[in-house]
Amino acid sequence: MSWKKAKLGDLLTESRIPCENPNPDRRIKVRLKVLGVEKRGLENEIEGATKQFIRKAGQFIYGKQNFHKGAFGIIPKELDGFESSADLPAFDVSKESLPEWIFYFFKQGNYYLELSKIARGVATQRIHPEQIFDLEIPLPDINTQKEFLVRIYSLENKGGELSTELAHQQNILKQLRQAFLREAMQGKLVSQNPADGNATDLLRKIKAEKEKLIAGKKLKKEKELPPIKADEIPFDIPENWVWCRFGKIVDIESNLVSPFDFPNHPHVAPDNIEKNSGKLLPYKTVSEDNVQSANHYFYAGQLIYSKVRPKLNKVVKINFEGLCSADMYPLRPRIDSDFLLYCMLSEYFLVEVDRFDNRVKMPKINQNQLSQIPIPLPPLEEQKRIVKKLEELMQHCNDLETSIKESESQNEKLLQQVLREALRKEKIITL
Repeated sequence: MSWKKAKLGDLLTESRIPCENPNPDRRIKVRLKVLGVEKRGLENEIEGATKQFIRKAGQFIYGKQNFHKGAFGIIPKELDGFESSADLPAFDVSKESLPEWIFYFFKQGNYYLELSKIARGVATQRIHPEQIFDLEIPLPDINTQKEFLVRIYSLENKGGELSTELAHQQNILKQLRQAFLREAMQGKLVSQNPADGNATDLLRKIKAEKEKLIAGKKLKKEKELPPIKADEIPFDIPENWVWCRFGKIVDIESNLVSPFDFPNHPHVAPDNIEKNSGKLLPYKTVSEDNVQSANHYFYAGQLIYSKVRPKLNKVVKINFEGLCSADMYPLRPRIDSDFLLYCMLSEYFLVEVDRFDNRVKMPKINQNQLSQIPIPLPPLEEQKRIVKKLEELMQHCNDLETSIKESESQNEKLLQQVLREALRKEKIITL
């Protein structure tokens, strides 16, 4: 086995064969995160505005703007003769190296991420061919390259099979969570207790509390919501439960304040909430987020719900005070707040929200629409028992998810280790 070091400039020759008859339907696209080379969809463009070049199967290709984000690959046979601009340069590879060997050189250990250090430009940073030509690559003879690649392919296939199985497990876990929520919302998760009373009494109590606050000018009078019709009820509920409108049991608040008065308060935007999970992601302060426009003030114990792209179902319970984007609703529940959170995370709620989809580029659900959504309401004590049971079940799901993610992480680490060792002349590890 003979190894040497070679500069990429000695192995790669940029191909610049002009395309005489450019065809927008024969363009190449290089996906981010090392997801491969594929046919680009048709796009509106000015004919002849950008010069195109013929690309050949087996050439190494990358995106000048996104090489460091994993936009590189080998042109497959089915894209032979397709086109790309100079922003997607392609290279013929010397007979001393297999194109795949160069591909894995950049993929191993996510080495391509380090290329951001050599990107040049002000408004838009690019990595030009001459900048990678000076990089040195370990280069064994062709037969050794082939042997390593066979092993790497085998490992990637096994890893792919494992990833598919783990993704299947994640999907099952998602369905399991929704099954628990569905049982809870239908009154099937915990046993009924006659001593809990009737949810109708709870509604009367909430109504009386609101009327008292309105009389004391501590709450604005709300528009009367219509009764729920039979065809609006999505499923049956126990006899001591009641269907009610969202606006009957939740105050959708508007506390717009100037961000400059609260620079050090926590700031929560839609991007700080994980979709469909009720989990709060890392957030910053108002000043760190450079908030310039009015935001809602929220309080501990409230729920925050994003009205933008409601299909993403971004809702979270907050245990501190702060400001949230004007694209969000601070919600003050007049029932158990955790029960309401679980209700809003259930599939049935998302189906109800979807009825208001206006099919625009940036869909939003307004306050009136949110107020209309029907909610299955149990007595307060049963709400608490449901929440306690759901917390137990969801913790089991969380433990399973942690185990799955650990398996995914170990799988990826092993594959990366294999690639590093292959390119360092070290022994290949088998799965």
